[in-house]
Amino acid sequence: HVTCGVTICAFSVLHVAAHLVNVLNFSVNYTEEFLALNAANYHGEDPRKLLFTTVPGLTGVLMVLVLFLMCTASTYAIRLSNYDIFWYTHNLFFVFYVLLLVHVSGGVLKYQINLEEHPPGCFHPNTTLQEDIPVAGILEEPFPEYTPEPFQAEPEPFVQNNVVRICTEEPKFQSHFPETWLWISGPLCLYCAERLYRYIRSYKPVTITSVISHPSNVLELRMRKENFKAKPGQYIILHCPRVSALESHPFTLTMVRNPFTLSYCLQQSSFILGGNHHHNEPCPTDTKATFGVHLKIVGDWTERFRDLLLLHSNQDTEILPNFQQRNYPKLYIDGPFGSPSEESLNYEVSLCVAGGIGVTPFASILNTLLDDWQCYKLRRLYFIWVCREIQSFRWFADLLCMLHNKLWQENRPDYINIQLYLSQTDGIQKIIDEKYQVLNSRLLIGRPRWKLLFDEIAKCNRQKTVGVFCCGPNEISKVLHKLSNSSNSYGTRFEYNKESFS
Repeated sequence: HVTCGVTICAFSVLHVAAHLVNVLNFSVNYTEEFLALNAANYHGEDPRKLLFTTVPGLTGVLMVLVLFLMCTASTYAIRLSNYDIFWYTHNLFFVFYVLLLVHVSGGVLKYQINLEEHPPGCFHPNTTLQEDIPVAGILEEPFPEYTPEPFQAEPEPFVQNNVVRICTEEPKFQSHFPETWLWISGPLCLYCAERLYRYIRSYKPVTITSVISHPSNVLELRMRKENFKAKPGQYIILHCPRVSALESHPFTLTMVRNPFTLSYCLQQSSFILGGNHHHNEPCPTDTKATFGVHLKIVGDWTERFRDLLLLHSNQDTEILPNFQQRNYPKLYIDGPFGSPSEESLNYEVSLCVAGGIGVTPFASILNTLLDDWQCYKLRRLYFIWVCREIQSFRWFADLLCMLHNKLWQENRPDYINIQLYLSQTDGIQKIIDEKYQVLNSRLLIGRPRWKLLFDEIAKCNRQKTVGVFCCGPNEISKVLHKLSNSSNSYGTRFEYNKESFS
């Protein structure tokens, strides 16, 4: 998508520059010989008048303005500081396409319709016209000298190659038939069909079962929806009309329980910061899938969404299910959509690297393995999680501990290798009490030594293909990509995959 956008901008610059030269030539080189071809009305006409008073000129200026707004608002700085600006300006593409259809209706580009009667470069004498008369090259001079030599029946070779056709009428021009709609109608129809399908699919709102407040401004949202099926690693697009009528955002599924395959159904009835209170209840239905997402509160949309979900923005507030507390706002989802992290279960060995909230694509993978790991191809998982704050590890501390304990009980302690890295060492403390002793022993200070990590994985998995999956900062991604493409002495092949919603 980004490549297509950059390509459109680059060729638009060339297109605009060429037509600016054309507008200047129309004004400076105005001639009355070809009035039908000249867009100017008189010699020396102001080029700005041609730009702002003609249909092609005005629509072209508006399209350049729309494209400029879309490109500048798509930069990372704008998306990070004010996502609303990016969202609304990017939806100006519809205005761009409408202007594009009107742009070609001005009839500036024309073609000649009487080439037989008036071929290019034909001779137009003031005397009686004759067609296909061979003329010697000397006749091309303005005043050829008289020669008394007799006329030759057959022209010389060079005369035969210089045949001048005679014009029988003045040139006639006609505007090109607009063909832009032929090129964009197909993609637009496909786009509209897809949008209609997605609207029908997401028309029915979901049921919010619980909202959980986590440390470091993270909310966990658990929902149910009829006939919803998703795979671990996929993502959905959330839309809350009370937050924004048009705006929606993608979030990775961190927990998926598809219908008819539920191993258990957990109803989170209450949550208090510092301790969880769980109540296991029977599944309410076998046709509704239970799934969840984690939201990082980093912008206007997520802040407004949090205020709607919580009675108070204080994290110490107790959050109760909707049947005990209040009715949650209507929430619609579109999806699920595929992502690279889906393939982590299709490798025999996988390396999953997460940075901060980038752990969400792998959380659903871990939840799936907690249900049943034996039905997948994956036989060894290296899970690396790098965070700045110690409290961030509590987002999925329970999940990691349960998966670790299950694998130990099933005599597969080598199935998963967990390494947690704390990049900032201010205020070092254990994750929490003795409940997460398993994670405390795997908590390391500093940043991973990626080269040594790759060498160790290659040594332990000789002659195998290791899937490398990353969701985090670009600095980590670049290092992992480079190491995946480098060779090693163990014959291990690393295949790099990256996931990013930035």
